[in-house]
Amino acid sequence: MKPKCRSVSTRGATLLLAFLSCQSIVGCNDGPTGPPEPPEPPEPPPVATLLAACEGGRALGFPCERVDLVGRVALPNLTPGRTPDGTSDRWAVNDIWGWTDPQTGVEYALVARHDGLAIVDLSTPIEPRPIAFMGSPTSYSTWRDVKVYADHAYVVAEITGHGVQVLDLTRLRGLTEFTVLSADARYREVSAVHNIAINEETGFAYAVGSNSGGETCGGGLHMIDLSDPRNPSFAGCYAAGGTGWLGSGYTHDVQCVVYRGPDGDHAGREICIGSNETAIVVSDVTDKSNPVTVSTATYADRDYIHQGWLSEDHRYFYQNDEADERNNRVSRTRLLVWDVTDLDDPVLVKEHLGPSEAVDHNLYVHEGLIYHSNYTFGVRILDISDPANPMERGYFDTVPDRDDQTFDGSWSTYPWFESGIFVASSWDEGLFVLRLQQ
Repeated sequence: MKPKCRSVSTRGATLLLAFLSCQSIVGCNDGPTGPPEPPEPPEPPPVATLLAACEGGRALGFPCERVDLVGRVALPNLTPGRTPDGTSDRWAVNDIWGWTDPQTGVEYALVARHDGLAIVDLSTPIEPRPIAFMGSPTSYSTWRDVKVYADHAYVVAEITGHGVQVLDLTRLRGLTEFTVLSADARYREVSAVHNIAINEETGFAYAVGSNSGGETCGGGLHMIDLSDPRNPSFAGCYAAGGTGWLGSGYTHDVQCVVYRGPDGDHAGREICIGSNETAIVVSDVTDKSNPVTVSTATYADRDYIHQGWLSEDHRYFYQNDEADERNNRVSRTRLLVWDVTDLDDPVLVKEHLGPSEAVDHNLYVHEGLIYHSNYTFGVRILDISDPANPMERGYFDTVPDRDDQTFDGSWSTYPWFESGIFVASSWDEGLFVLRLQQ
């Protein structure tokens, strides 16, 4: 309600005093006194209800501890009214990411499926609503990956001729029913790509694991300038020779950051840490025309150095080895903790063993927690308040009553939604919307 001005006397001094008093009250004047204030950013949607709370070690039949099941979408239902491509024995979801519309505050799950990208509206988390789908430009693939920059999704797949699909996510605004979308652009300087990483602070993407067509960069970092988000351009190659099974510098996954860690020699530089099958590789890619290897490191009983993520203070690097459990290198699921206080000399300081023999996969760090997909043993959440000694905080198993060394189950997570939910993909099961109990 607009405040009213007080009544004033007709006498000059009193009138002047009243006028000044009225001016000091917000809303007394009919007209604006300056440029309008910019609108406040939208509040993230609340999580008001759950599909099933984790109680007594179960949530709707799924094994759990301190992780509630908020909502879920089965794999076929990610495209309502549209049967997934291929025979049902080839259906699968793989990677997952997220996007929050900066105008509306609506959160979306971006679910990579064997035949394309499914997009799910999470504005009512208990009822996640598939809203759009972008099909693969070629055939279906076991490996499809997606990341986001400047409200655009960038999708790769390990299929010859695929390249990088670019989708303007603001096209989701106003959609009221499920819609099939086509890509806004397609970057063709690469072809089959295993994975893509994006440094949102610098606006560069890194396609890795390229193995056919275009500029493969030895399977290392194919660097892409996203300054014009819809028109990506090639920026350079980097591969650490002597790493990877073939010695070509093949990078399976990578994280790139503007470095703000304890090593002052590299402060403010764009640093990447690659998981290169046989080694972790620290590189400086600030100058895309002249990237430099800072260091490499490995360990005696490695099997497949798969992926990892830095702690938020850039002091530790948490890494998974995808094949060490299956090949009997270790007795239980292993998480490796590297101290990278000195980027020129990474030191392996801890091997954290989980409670099962399941194979581990992608992990991400957010607000002092590691969200770690462990295939048939689900998503494990580790507290790293003591950074060198992770402790399990909770878990949610997307494949009930199974604990084996297969590649089924939880593939990846996205934990950065402001609402407090996180999403997980599971190979045959689809999308899970979850929340860690406080």
